[in-house]
Amino acid sequence: MQKINQKKTVEYLKAFYPDIRNEITNLSDRNNFAGIMQTTVDHMKDLLGQTKIQSVIRNVKRMDWIYKRGNSYVRYLIENIFIRSFESLKRKTNPQQWRFLFQEIPADFKNIYMEQTRKDHQLINRS
Repeated sequence: MQKINQKKTVEYLKAFYPDIRNEITNLSDRNNFAGIMQTTVDHMKDLLGQTKIQSVIRNVKRMDWIYKRGNSYVRYLIENIFIRSFESLKRKTNPQQWRFLFQEIPADFKNIYMEQTRKDHQLINRS
C-alpha cells in the first residue's frame, strides 16, 4: 500500500474537518503543513470548550486513520504536533472527561503520548 503524503493528507483533512476547510486550504497554499496540524489541534480545543467530547474523539480517530497510512513526514508531524497536544487537552478537561476521552484514544496514539510524557518528565527531573 502506498503511503499518504502531505498533499493527500491535506485533501483528507479538508474532508474530515469541514468547519476549518478554508483555513486548511489557505495554509496548504503556503505549504504550511505544520500550521495545518496546529489548526486541527486548535479546532479540537474549541470543540472541548463547547464540551463536544464525541466530536473530539471522532477527530482523534480520523487523525489516527491518516497516521496509520501516512509517510514518515506526515507521521512525524502528527506525533510532534497533534499527539503532543494531548497534554493541553487534558488540562482543558475535568478528570472525568479526560478519562472518557483517553479511553477512546487509539492504542498507538496512547503509546506515543505516554512515551512523550515519560521523556518529558525525565528531562524535567534532570534540571
